[in-house]
Amino acid sequence: MKNNSFLKGITDGLPICLGYLSVSFAFGIFATESGMTLLQTLLISMTNVTSAGQLAAVPIMAAGGSLAELALAQLVINLRYALMSVSLSQKLDKNVSLFDRFVIAFVNTDEVFAVAAGKEGAVGKRFLYGLILTPYLGWSLGTLIGAGAGQILPTAVTSALGIAIYGMFIAIVIPPAKKSRATALCVLAAIALSCAFSYIPGLNQIPGGFTVIICAVLASALFAALSPISIAEEDENNA
Repeated sequence: MKNNSFLKGITDGLPICLGYLSVSFAFGIFATESGMTLLQTLLISMTNVTSAGQLAAVPIMAAGGSLAELALAQLVINLRYALMSVSLSQKLDKNVSLFDRFVIAFVNTDEVFAVAAGKEGAVGKRFLYGLILTPYLGWSLGTLIGAGAGQILPTAVTSALGIAIYGMFIAIVIPPAKKSRATALCVLAAIALSCAFSYIPGLNQIPGGFTVIICAVLASALFAALSPISIAEEDENNA
């Protein structure tokens, strides 16, 4: 069965693996620059395979934030993965058990979901295990290399390399913002809210983790109400 081959899954996951190497390398540098040890940085990537969630978690942990703050930030940022997993479950072959589903969902990133969901017909567990294996190894290896480099290279070099992680987010935000005026305004609203929480007395006393959550939720809710995206528009944007 074409969609139940472990080797086919590994092959399809290799491009994702290579892409993750550079992103996770930047995260490794960012985490060690924030005060995380090499082992702590590696464990973050091995137990939470999500760039946005990890980047939000590191400042909270470095600042000594509460577990509730950390958990809420991860819930808000990573909620979309639960929805993607539910969607992907409709394409799974009958041989995919409940345990398999939990394992696959753990590494069901945007790219893994796109590849699996794009397959014709049902996808089996051997293919999916191969598909998540190489990206997971690439994400972990890139983090390890980045964290190691962050402890060896001079501060001037690591600070320069750390900027790459912000470049990644700019690359993610700019294309949809150019296509949609509402998206661009939503980004600007989030930036304005973030500045308000940074400089307005009283608001600047709120912990950084909660600030990220509040800004993301308020900006998203505001433009979801003011400029909802229809199904037809969403399909056109994803085409």
